[in-house]
Amino acid sequence: MRHNKKFNHLGRKTAHRNAMLANMAASLLKHKKINTTLAKAKELRKYVEPIITRSKEDTTHSRRLAFAELRDKEAVTLLFGEIAQRVADRPGGYTRILKTGFRLGDAAQMCFIELVDYNENLLKDAAGKKKTKTRRAGKKAAKAEDAVVEAAEAPAESAE
Repeated sequence: MRHNKKFNHLGRKTAHRNAMLANMAASLLKHKKINTTLAKAKELRKYVEPIITRSKEDTTHSRRLAFAELRDKEAVTLLFGEIAQRVADRPGGYTRILKTGFRLGDAAQMCFIELVDYNENLLKDAAGKKKTKTRRAGKKAAKAEDAVVEAAEAPAESAE
């Protein structure tokens, strides 16, 4: 029976699976985006996000824990330097999975997994969007906005 066995073994023994996830995590941190199967990407997300969260606190202990998981000095250096600064204010959800279709050989579902703060195209779109107003605000919020605008204009007129 398979009760309470929730993670995907990915058709590998434990040591092989752990080595593969460590290599994929190091590649993701170095290249910011990798192409893989959907099943591996979902397991990699569970593996790498706690490591990225740990990198927000730059201590010797957290560096050693990250190195024990990643087994790559260059990846750990990038993680605690550049990546930790970018994700400092993000409360989780550091990776994004984008499905790309099916592989020709075996019809496995393929995808990109990427670090969210490194996709320039989506960052441009988010910065360019104007904040939309909601109808929930009601009349009180509109009156408060008008009062703030009038208060800002009044000193400018008196200075002239």
